[in-house]
Amino acid sequence: MTIFSRIINGEIPCYKIAENDKFFAFLDINPVNWGHTLVVPKKETDYIFDIDDDELAEMTLFAKRVARAIKAALPCRKVGVTVLGLEVPHAHIHLVPLKHEGDMDFKHKIDNPDAEKMKQIAAAIRENFE
Repeated sequence: MTIFSRIINGEIPCYKIAENDKFFAFLDINPVNWGHTLVVPKKETDYIFDIDDDELAEMTLFAKRVARAIKAALPCRKVGVTVLGLEVPHAHIHLVPLKHEGDMDFKHKIDNPDAEKMKQIAAAIRENFE
């Protein structure tokens, strides 16, 4: 079982943004920018392009709804999207609020993000999720 499955199952706490029967979104605990969110399928699949076409399309539409909520909740020009996925063998989409392209630099993460600020950001994004 991956760490993401343990988060989905409630075994590991997270800053939850949204979920439905197939997907789960939560703040990255090592964010590259405030509001950096992960969207994952509830079904464990290591490689995003191994996901069934219809389910991948649904995941993308779910991520789009999350991105809209991020943009509504946080001051940013756009929400960047990337798929890396080498650290955890569970497919995931990164959504990162952007003011500048450098905000998407995964080599520069926020050190020890403040828990209270993370809670506030998660709540703000949740409030804007439709």
